[in-house]
Amino acid sequence: MDNGKLTGVVFIDIRKAFDSIDHVILLEKLDFYGVSQFGLAWFQSYLSNRQQQCQVNGYLSNKGEIICGVPQGSILGPLFLIYINDLPNCLKTTTPCLYADDTQIFASSYDSVALANDINSNLENVTDWLNVRNSNPILLRLSLLSQDPNKI
Repeated sequence: MDNGKLTGVVFIDIRKAFDSIDHVILLEKLDFYGVSQFGLAWFQSYLSNRQQQCQVNGYLSNKGEIICGVPQGSILGPLFLIYINDLPNCLKTTTPCLYADDTQIFASSYDSVALANDINSNLENVTDWLNVRNSNPILLRLSLLSQDPNKI
């Protein structure tokens, strides 16, 4: 909004973000960031061969193997931040703001068509980044901001 520019903001939420973490990609990132072999083995052990089952009204479901994800709200929940921290690398002409599984991307331009093109191009990049990681984005809202509200 500086200098009379239009600013576009896209709010993105990643559906079931903590549940969709690919364990192989997560372990590769932990290795890249220098986690020791002992640490990697511990994480692999923690993430492997986990099962869950549900109980409703006294009835217990069959056990199901957990093949992806990290427990949300657990001490290891911040692993999601390591998993997603390179998302900004796919953005070329927008500025990201990440907070847990919520992402906002911003762009500014004097020209509304150029602004829309920047945002759409970067949304495609984000979608591709998420699809490689089997994550499903939910587009929550697109907002256009202007210094003069009468111009919108």
